[in-house]
Order: sequence, then structure tokens, then C-alpha cells
Amino acid sequence: MADEQTLDTQNPDVQTAAEAAAGDDLVARVHALEEQLATAQDQSLRMAADLQNVRRRAEQDVEKAHKFALEKFASDLLPVVDSLERGLELSSPDDEAIKAVREGMELTLKLFNDTLKRYQLEVIDPHGAPFNAEHHQAMAMQESTNLEPNSVLKVFQKGYMLNGRLLRPAMVVVSKAPAQTPPSIDEQA
Repeated sequence: MADEQTLDTQNPDVQTAAEAAAGDDLVARVHALEEQLATAQDQSLRMAADLQNVRRRAEQDVEKAHKFALEKFASDLLPVVDSLERGLELSSPDDEAIKAVREGMELTLKLFNDTLKRYQLEVIDPHGAPFNAEHHQAMAMQESTNLEPNSVLKVFQKGYMLNGRLLRPAMVVVSKAPAQTPPSIDEQA
């Protein structure tokens, strides 16, 4: 042991080089660990962000599922409403023979419409309104002097929206400007 102490004290350059090498080794190791820590923190942040995005998408999917779960069912019920409306249009309110049946149809239709409103089904009945290609389906065009061109002249079938989403467009006749007739021979003279 005395010899080792003598060697260490006798050769100070060897001692300083060994300490420097050990110091450099520690600095390199600290640097490598700092890089690993930064990488791990970055991965952790990315995973947290991905998890938050997945959670948000899942919440949106659940919200849409609740909002539009009745879409197919409501679509299947609309022809029933249409039939009740057509039956009332075609039956005479003055006919005593069918008065009770007509009242029953009116009450059933009112009950149906109230139920549809309760489940956020909105009726699109655009008679006289400007044509809107997003909510209306033009079945024909007809000249009209009473309405502005591109207005809904007649509604064949009402449309419906469910929670702001179009369920069925309204089928309509759209007005157009009357055609100009060429002047007659007498007017040209």
C-alpha cells in the first residue's frame, strides 16, 4: 500500500489524466441520460395527446350515436305521416259519413307530429319560400306570375330534418319567370 501511495504521489500527471478521463466519462453519461429523459418526456407527451384525442373522438361518436340513433326508425315512419296527410287532403271535411274517421286521422296525425317534434324531427314545408338545394328536391319547374323565380310553388312531399341533419328533402315544384311570347305580326307593324 505504501508503494501505491508513493506511485500516486510521485506521478501527478497519471493521476490527473485518470481523473479527467473519469470526469469525461461522467459528462458523457450525464449527457446520454439527459437525451434519454428528453426522449421519454416527448413520448409521454405524445401518448397523453393521443389518449386525449381518442377520448375526444369517442365522446363525439357517443354524442352522434345518441343524436342520430332514431334516424332509420324516423325515416321508416315518415311514409305513415305522408299517408295520413294524403288521406286528410283527399277526404272531404263536409262528408258526414267519414267525419268520425277524418277526426280520428287528424288526432292521429297531430299525435304523430307532436311525437316527431319531441324527438327533434323538424318539418320542412317550404311553400312560397326561396328554393334551397340543400333542403329541397326540385321535381318540376312551372311558370308563375305570382311568385318570384326560384321560389317553391308547390310541395309534393314535406321534408324532414333530425337534429339539424337532413333526413329527407322536401319534393317541390319551383317557379320560373313566364316565357316571353314573341310579338305578333300586328304589333310589329
